[in-house]
Amino acid sequence: MALTASEHKATLSFTDGTAPLDLPILKGTVGPDVIDIRQLYAKTGKFTYDSGFMSTAACNSTITYIDGDKGELLYRGYPIEQLAVQSDFLEVCHLILFGDLPNADQKKDFVARVTKHTMVHEQMQFFLRGFRRDAHPMSILMGLVAAMSAFYPDSANLSDPWQREVSAIRLIAKLPNLVALSYKYSVGQPYVYPRNDLSYAANFMRMMFATPCEEYKVNDVLVRALDRIFILHADHEQNASTSTVRLCASSGTNPFAAIAAGVACLWGPAHGGANEAALNMLYDIQKNGGVAKIGEFIAQVKDKNSSVRLMGFGHRVYKNYDPRAKLMRETCHEVLGELGLHDDPLFKLAMALEKIALEDDYFVQRKLYPNVDFYSGIVQKAIGIPVSLFTAIFALARTVGWIAQLNEMIADPEYKIGRPRQLFTGATRREVLPLHLRP
Repeated sequence: MALTASEHKATLSFTDGTAPLDLPILKGTVGPDVIDIRQLYAKTGKFTYDSGFMSTAACNSTITYIDGDKGELLYRGYPIEQLAVQSDFLEVCHLILFGDLPNADQKKDFVARVTKHTMVHEQMQFFLRGFRRDAHPMSILMGLVAAMSAFYPDSANLSDPWQREVSAIRLIAKLPNLVALSYKYSVGQPYVYPRNDLSYAANFMRMMFATPCEEYKVNDVLVRALDRIFILHADHEQNASTSTVRLCASSGTNPFAAIAAGVACLWGPAHGGANEAALNMLYDIQKNGGVAKIGEFIAQVKDKNSSVRLMGFGHRVYKNYDPRAKLMRETCHEVLGELGLHDDPLFKLAMALEKIALEDDYFVQRKLYPNVDFYSGIVQKAIGIPVSLFTAIFALARTVGWIAQLNEMIADPEYKIGRPRQLFTGATRREVLPLHLRP
């Protein structure tokens, strides 16, 4: 969409003799105003410097809005706490992709389109055999997603809106199958084909945990918990993996390659691996004495000279309680209650740590509340999902957000290939000396 400037301007003044420059100020519907610096280099020969892009808006978007101070997350204007309670994941997918929640007829049509594409090409199973059995599921998933461009070349043209929509439906439909395939391969179990009479989350759980030995029984509480995890992770504004997808797609590559790039970025422990890190922290505490030693662990966390870190608490964006964490906390206790796991040592430890973090002034004053990664890790562990698969579940859920962000960028009339600038601090020009003259 075209950007419009407000009546206000920012005047940039210089002390090196460069003439002052008026820069337009752009206003969004909510959130901070933005200073438009696109003409800065042309008019002054200068760039801005913003390591980590913490003060730079690289795009304009209508999809997701976060207010970190208020602890607010909106998908297309709808609060996450309402969507997670009143909608299912495919309704949220429709909302994120097309801008509105579906009515009854639209939902029926959308669910039918996704369901039609749940199968993956049979040869993708053979493609798996090239991986070691102990390969990390994320390395397998990256390969499978990237390979989709070879198996589905009829929807790989990024410049064709119809092909982009087909690839979007295919990716949303097939990611549960691909994640389940990577899991079944790693544990040496036969693959389970999707069943189109089941819901999105129920189908995924069956593909994960069913075997030919007995009929898989769907547990509605666990299915709803997993569906909520999908909703809470569907999009999160311009984070590292979303920005990676946008930057990758800006070159005009196919949608499957761009989403594979997002999967690769998400794998990083500072991004999608946070719930895995939180659960590993609980394992370490349990190994060193469990609940009885939790006081010592907290003391180490508070010690400035200690390297011990509290994982699964606080958030880079939210300076209040992460709204997703509140919802995931309720879900966590529902799942533990359903499975009778409140007395399990690991989960008792997690709940004890949660209680301390919510009541201890040290954590409350620093706003180190449990975040969504803390609770989602516990829920997935309780459901039976192995720790190594946590980030793949995250990728499954985030795929719809990546696709919507990609589509929004491609449809923007101001879209161009991403090309960040740099502040060069290396050697200036120098001449190559013959080998015998080099010091």
